[in-house]
Amino acid sequence: MKELDKIQQLMVITAEECGELTQVTSKILRRAEIDAEWRQKLIEEAGDIYCMLDLIVKHTDIDWKELEDRSLVKKKKLEKWSNLIN
Repeated sequence: MKELDKIQQLMVITAEECGELTQVTSKILRRAEIDAEWRQKLIEEAGDIYCMLDLIVKHTDIDWKELEDRSLVKKKKLEKWSNLIN
């Protein structure tokens, strides 16, 4: 098997971490609650994603300002379709 370069590693690990966060959030939905155990799992997986975002910033030409700008766009969309932003 060919060794992955840094960007390939970054993308693969980020995708895997996103999958793990998806699994935890789905399991929390099935449980209909966030107890101490699942709160910790959510922190772990969200923290792993945060780490990967930091590494994306460090290893690509994407910067935190661009991510923050995009976050504002998403929040505007959520204002229309969700009650999470008030």
